[in-house]
Amino acid sequence: MLPRRYALSALLGHGLMTLVPGGALAQIISPMSPIADTPPKPQVRHGRLERLQGLPWRHVPERPVEVWLPPDYDALKAAGTRFAVLYLHDGQMLWDASTTWNRQAWSVDQSLTRLMRAGAIVPTLVVGIWNRVEHRHSEYFPQKHLEFLDTSTRDTLLREALRGSAQADAYLRFLVEELKPLIDQRYATRPDPAHTAIMGSSMGGMISVYALCEYPQVFGRVAGLSTHWVGAHRPNAQLPMAAFRYLQAHLPVPRGHRLYQDHGTTELDALYPPYQRIVDQIARDRGWREGGPDASYMSRIFEGTGHNENAWAERLEVPLKFLLGR
Repeated sequence: MLPRRYALSALLGHGLMTLVPGGALAQIISPMSPIADTPPKPQVRHGRLERLQGLPWRHVPERPVEVWLPPDYDALKAAGTRFAVLYLHDGQMLWDASTTWNRQAWSVDQSLTRLMRAGAIVPTLVVGIWNRVEHRHSEYFPQKHLEFLDTSTRDTLLREALRGSAQADAYLRFLVEELKPLIDQRYATRPDPAHTAIMGSSMGGMISVYALCEYPQVFGRVAGLSTHWVGAHRPNAQLPMAAFRYLQAHLPVPRGHRLYQDHGTTELDALYPPYQRIVDQIARDRGWREGGPDASYMSRIFEGTGHNENAWAERLEVPLKFLLGR
């Protein structure tokens, strides 16, 4: 059972409904265009992108994976430097606004290059995993959350939003069993958890926290920007309550890990405060510490910002420094 401070009545006190109205579960954030056979390669201002494509992944359908190498990667590698690795979801939204559906992008290469040149973070390379729009929600919705839903809500979610099957566990197996070993083999990485980060926004934040819970021995640095604990486009109790119960049972104790959460206050992010406050308390109860040089947890609110790539790009350096700072 949830402690009293997590009681359903507390959620209802914020005007939240016990269940999303009919059809609303299908209104999922998937604003990505279908992947073309050979999608255009994004351009970056700093460093270079190498695309991994056409590989026979066992656990997920084919999609591009792009590896960003910082400008001095070759020289540093030759000198014996090894790099932390940041795995990022929604890979087609990370680099080049001219190639994205909404003409916005995270501009990850710019933030990372600034921070590395300033000596603020350890040398880092990035692995951007493209989503498949038709599978995005089923891959990013934490599969074991379903165990904490009643039968009716679970069946509705599977039917309307997950296209009949939950695929998050397979997606994580792809990351852990296929992609990470390949990256560690091909590039000069530091493969330990303290130098393996995973990050995403919205549903990408959900799957990132789920990765920490399911594979704490792999992912030691985790961030969710505008994490979509609400689970749909409207306030509700069923989906976030399932997430809270899962986190209470499976969120690991820190043990050298770092976990970052944030949200804005406009657009879809305006729904998030009551949910994120409960997640923050669950983390505190599990021993995650905020503030100070030994902080393992950070939760931030960005007033006046919304649910979009420009907002995430503007604050990206905050989680990067927290996760990968020297």
